[in-house]
Amino acid sequence: MTLKETVVVEGRDDESAVLAAVSANVITTHGYGIRPETLELIKTAYDSCGIVIFTDPDHAGRKIRERLTALFPGARQAYLSQDQAERAGDIGVENASPEDIIRALEAAGCGEGSSLGPAAATAVTMDDMIRLGLAGAQDSAGKRARAGGRLGIGSPNAGTFLKRLSFLGIGLERLEEACKEEV
Repeated sequence: MTLKETVVVEGRDDESAVLAAVSANVITTHGYGIRPETLELIKTAYDSCGIVIFTDPDHAGRKIRERLTALFPGARQAYLSQDQAERAGDIGVENASPEDIIRALEAAGCGEGSSLGPAAATAVTMDDMIRLGLAGAQDSAGKRARAGGRLGIGSPNAGTFLKRLSFLGIGLERLEEACKEEV
């Protein structure tokens, strides 16, 4: 898979993992203290070809994602669940399989096989989340983690899960498909 967008990751090992899975331009932030030169490079990529923010599913990764999203609100967002990104107690993009990396990037709307975009998908509501057992039920967090892994959006709390579905244009039909695999 070849990406036109530039992928923004935290470190060199994350960069290596992404490049083992796809052909893309990759920029590393080297943590939260992003240097001005790096921010300028990200801005150039954002303005010219677009960027995909692909940070680790941990506290530091969420903080870096929040900062970059505030600066580049039109950036695509790629997510891994903690299970997909964990190896021997270490959590990071560098630990994910190439297949999980590709799935996360496709879910962000990158690549040829993506079904995302401005299509008129039926928006998911919190009532839908409750009906599907993704909120307000026993093992909702587990169900969200499994469905989120299939969709490539990670496993956040119910409110953030719903926001990610909306932001990424994932409609009710696609969510129901991801949940059917539960059975």
